[in-house]
Parts: sequence; C-alpha cells; structure tokens
Amino acid sequence: MDIERQKETPLVEALKIYKKSRIVSFDVPGHKQGKSFKGLTDFFGEDCIKVDVNSMKPLDNLANPTSVIKKSEELMAEAFNVSKAFFMVGGTTSSVQAMLMSTLKEGDKIILPRNVHRSAINALILIGAIPIYINPGVEKNIGIALGMKTEDIIDAMDNNEGVKCVFVNNPTYYGICSDLKTIIEEAHKREVLVLCDEAHGTHFYFNDRLPKGGMELGADMASVSMHKTGGSLTQSSALLVNAKRINSNYVRTVINITQTTSASYLLMASLDIARKNLSLEGEKTFNKVLDLCDYARKEINKIEGYYAFSKELINNKNVFDFDETKLCVNTKNIGLAGIEVYDCLRDDYEIQIEFGDISNILAIVSVGDNEFTIERLVASLGEIKRRKEKKEQGDFIFEYIEPVVVTTPKYAFYAEQKTVEIKKSKGLVSGEFIMAYPPGIPILAPGERITEEVLNYVEYAKRKGSYLLGTEDIEVNYIKVSEEL
Repeated sequence: MDIERQKETPLVEALKIYKKSRIVSFDVPGHKQGKSFKGLTDFFGEDCIKVDVNSMKPLDNLANPTSVIKKSEELMAEAFNVSKAFFMVGGTTSSVQAMLMSTLKEGDKIILPRNVHRSAINALILIGAIPIYINPGVEKNIGIALGMKTEDIIDAMDNNEGVKCVFVNNPTYYGICSDLKTIIEEAHKREVLVLCDEAHGTHFYFNDRLPKGGMELGADMASVSMHKTGGSLTQSSALLVNAKRINSNYVRTVINITQTTSASYLLMASLDIARKNLSLEGEKTFNKVLDLCDYARKEINKIEGYYAFSKELINNKNVFDFDETKLCVNTKNIGLAGIEVYDCLRDDYEIQIEFGDISNILAIVSVGDNEFTIERLVASLGEIKRRKEKKEQGDFIFEYIEPVVVTTPKYAFYAEQKTVEIKKSKGLVSGEFIMAYPPGIPILAPGERITEEVLNYVEYAKRKGSYLLGTEDIEVNYIKVSEEL
C-alpha cells in the first residue's frame, strides 16, 4: 500500500472545488444547495447541503466512473489489497445481493450457513438459486449460533453436484469466525467460489491483532460495511473483488441493475474519507478499541451473573477465531433476557447498544469511545443487576433454530398463498420471513416448515419485547403460508 497515495481523497477534493464555484443549478436535487427550504440548511448545515448534488462532469458518475470516483475506488482497492473495489450506497445489503447476483443463476446451488443476514436469502428469492444450508454449531451455555465446520462444507461440496459458491459470515454478529483459510483452499480445489459477508469485519484488514479478512485469505469477493466499523456514513458500503476468478466488469453491470442512479455524494465522500483514515490510522485506532474492549470484559466479568465472552470459545472447529472488538455479554444468569437488559440500558440509563436477543446483548465499541463511556456502561450493567435481577432464570431459548427446508425461497415466496394465524400455522410452509431486528437473521424464511420450536421462539421473543418483522402483518400475529405445499 502506497501511504502517500492513501493520503489523497479525490472525490472530496472535487466536491470542495464545486462548493467554491458559482454554478447556477438547473438540475436535481430540487433544494438547489438548500436554497428552497431554510430548514434543510439549518438542520444539516450549509457545508453538507452544498455537496448534496447530482452527478455531473467534474464529479463523475458512480454507474460508470471515469475520473474522481474511479480514482477513489482504486484507492479503496489498494487499501484493502484487492483487484477491484466498488462504492456501494445501498448498504451492505446491496453489496451482498450484488455478490450473489453476479455469481449465481436460477437453479445454481450455493452453500451457506442458515444464520445469514436476510439480505442473502432475499437475493436467493430474486435469483432462484438453491440454498444448501450448513447448520452452525450452537453454544448452548450462552445460546448463540457459531461458525461452520470445515468438514461440513467439504461434505456439502462433494455430495451436491453443481455447487457454484460457498458463502461465509466473517465474522458472525457475535464475532465468531470459521476456518476461512481452509474453506477457501478446499473450495478452490473444486473450482467453487468463496464469497464473504464481512458486514462486521471491515476492521479486520487494518490491524494484525484481529482475525484475517476474507480477501487476505484468497476469497473471491467480500462485502464490507464501511459504516459499521470503518467510520463512514450509515448506508455506505464497499464490494471487494479478486479478479482472478471474477469478471469485475460484469459485477459492475449487475450492480447497476439494482443500485440507484442518483448516488449520494455525501455517502461516497464519507467512503473516501473513511478509507483514508483506515489506511493511515487503522492500526492505532483498533489497538485502542481492542484495549477498551479487553478492559470492559474484565470489569463486566467481575459482576456476578454476567458473562462477557471472548477467545475462550475457540475450539478450532466451528469457532476458529473471535473478534475481540465485539463486546458480547450473556445475561441469562441474572434472570433477564438480553432484550430486557437492552431496554433498561436505553430507557433508564440513556445508553444505546447494538442489540439484545433472548440471552445476550452486544455493544459496539469504536474509536469514538473512551474510558468514560466504558465505565458508564459497566456501572449501568451493575445497577441493572442490583435493581432488576430475577432469581428464576426462566426458560431461555437458544438463538439458532435448525430449519426444516421444504422448497427454495423463490418458489415459496411466489407460490399461491393464504394468510393464517401464526398460532395455527404449525406444519405449514412459510411464504414469509420472521426475524428479530437487529440482527436480521431469520427465525423463519420462505420455503421452511413452521415447527413448534419456531412458534415457541416467536411467542417467547414477543413476550420479552423483541422487535419482530418480516410478515405483512406488522403485529406478527398472522403469516402467509403456501397453499401448494
């Protein structure tokens, strides 16, 4: 990586020049740099509004970049040491779907863990590809899904003719990493592509104390949420490509099928800035984050009943590595569901964490944190235990439910359907998703049998206050099921 080149921000510099110009705008957006409604400028600030502009000659065009966006994408590729990087303005959802849509066609088979983000299964609905799910292991003491065993992936490749891709979470929402290096080696021996969902792994590429990024290990493509741990604005992402097995020009064509033709320059400029910061300051930045997380774990684990887990989970099977920047805390031994602790932190202590599930909470720690914010979190968790602890631990349910797959997501989604009460849906085949968000991992997906285990989980999650979505019925009391299966 050329450090001097990484100091450049071509798109940002072009926008600075534009701001100083005296251009009279007869194009979109209609607010004309905030001249239409004063409230926009008052809320967002003049500097921000003046660069909320449309594509034009000096500012390039994301759909077919030839100048400043092209150079910024090249610098992004260099920072990640990959052949090609694409700026994505539809979040990592759009990156995941572009990966799958550019490597799969209808009827193709893909191996993937069932605890994927909904964006991957949504892509399979659009494509008509056939999922071959690998059931991740379950850590029953803390109630989370783990990674994929390498031998399970090898078996799936060898026993399913025509597998095109293996899709890997690196890491999972909880920081769990599979043995990605071996998975990639075994897949490539069989001429199978490896795609990585690195929505929570952008930082892996910029600090040697962290697990390895997929592209460093030879993966063919990876989607990285620059906004989650890389410091760019929400909804900005990057799609990374290794050109050895992937036609990057075709990937651009696929991206342009679904990505907006009115790309936000605010989002793209933030990618330019975040890439510069990561390449120049990433090691220092994440050393600080790792040290803060290590301190937080030690302090939280001094509070009886909580368990902030980390690398002790590694077993070299379905937990090959662990992302120590994920501050995950199991809450079941204080008799509270994770979502209950999540709500207490937000409502009583004005602390917003990433999410709470049935048994755990997740706090995202970043360079924006310091010793004071960590101490506040730790102290608040101690107060919650003192004030809210329940002696009875309750009937905690694990985070992962093994699916009963009947048909492909596409077939079930587009099949003739009827609406039934969820409590009367046992044994039927779902045409919709049910998931808790965050993290957006489906409890149930189209094409899967509705089991008693699913219904128990949904009822329990509702009772504990989880935010469920995915069905047309926003109260999640009714679900659409297939009439054909």
